[in-house]
Amino acid sequence: MDSQLLDGKPLLEEYDWGTAPEGLATRRQFRAQGLRPAGQTPIVLRCRKCRNYPERVCTRPTFLYRIDRALPVRPMTLAQERALDRAMEARQRCPKCCRRYYHVIPLRRLGSCLECHDGTPADPSTYTAPRHRARPGCLNGMHHGAAA
Repeated sequence: MDSQLLDGKPLLEEYDWGTAPEGLATRRQFRAQGLRPAGQTPIVLRCRKCRNYPERVCTRPTFLYRIDRALPVRPMTLAQERALDRAMEARQRCPKCCRRYYHVIPLRRLGSCLECHDGTPADPSTYTAPRHRARPGCLNGMHHGAAA
């Protein structure tokens, strides 16, 4: 076992719920502080024993990392920003009317925005207008499949 110390106390490989010492954080807590784990080995926090099924093994442990070894998050490059924007656009743009909404639309369930699916009018402040030029997959700027 690794003989790491945190605040003078030995750092064990696993802790039960509520018994982890101060100075450890999860990835989400790091992200909120603008930090990253920086390749350090995680320490496992096991789940509480379930009252109904105490014999169950924890299938989703929480990984904790030392805060004193964390580094600042690297700034996003322009190429990463572009890739992220394209990925979000695929989830936010309706394939029928080509509007890009400010929220993710239910493409798997409905296949389009609510207005194209069942006629529920969309608030104009929730989307940007479609581009003028035709996009692959869009119906050339025609709304609801209406012919020109």
